[in-house]
Amino acid sequence: MASTSASKRKRTNQNELKGNEEDKQQEEIIETGTRKKIENLSTGENKGKSPLVVFAHGAGAPSSSDWMVRWKDMLAKALNAVEVVTFDYPYIAGGKRKAPPKAEKLVEFHSDIVRKSTAKYPGHPLLLAGKSMGSRVSCMVAGAKDIAAAAVVCLGYPLKGINGAVRDETLLQLTVPVIFVQGSKDSLCPLGSLEVVRKKMNSVTALHVIEGGDHSFKIAKKHLQSTGSNQEEAEDQAVQAIVMFISSYL
Repeated sequence: MASTSASKRKRTNQNELKGNEEDKQQEEIIETGTRKKIENLSTGENKGKSPLVVFAHGAGAPSSSDWMVRWKDMLAKALNAVEVVTFDYPYIAGGKRKAPPKAEKLVEFHSDIVRKSTAKYPGHPLLLAGKSMGSRVSCMVAGAKDIAAAAVVCLGYPLKGINGAVRDETLLQLTVPVIFVQGSKDSLCPLGSLEVVRKKMNSVTALHVIEGGDHSFKIAKKHLQSTGSNQEEAEDQAVQAIVMFISSYL
């Protein structure tokens, strides 16, 4: 009996040591955050190839806007992307300032960009990302049978239309993992409404909220002062959340 008890104690101690080691490893991942995940993407632990990101702009500004350029750079570095492809939809290309058509009418053009990009980088995991309207079209493109997206990154998803109606059809049809980054003050996507939709979705989803952020994540100075934070820090936390989520699907 003593031998059995000793054996049990030994196994218990081994399990505790194993558990402590796993906890320590998990803490290291959490502490190093983005850096650890980037290492995984580049060393082969996640399919061995850096992701290709196709990043679509919103309704009111082209891919050359300061916002798009800044986020393109952040995504490229954080995800260790082989390339972040940006483009302009025809209605806004060449400096045009026309009203955007319905999102459904942009799917074919967007899909062609994705196909050409994936042909350039065969074997690299595909991520579809978008700002506002671009995120909605990205979700539509992700549903195409010949486009194998690993995940979708929605930056300021426009859940509500101009008339205030909730537009959830595209999200409910989505089957690939998706992460939403939303400003808590975004009138186009009330967080309560988004949570209702997320519970009905078939996809694995995640949500990162930028507290005090508007539709473009801009945080009011008063909010920043009251929290002791800054715009850059808030956006960096959002990027880290994207990397942590995306790395599970590459």
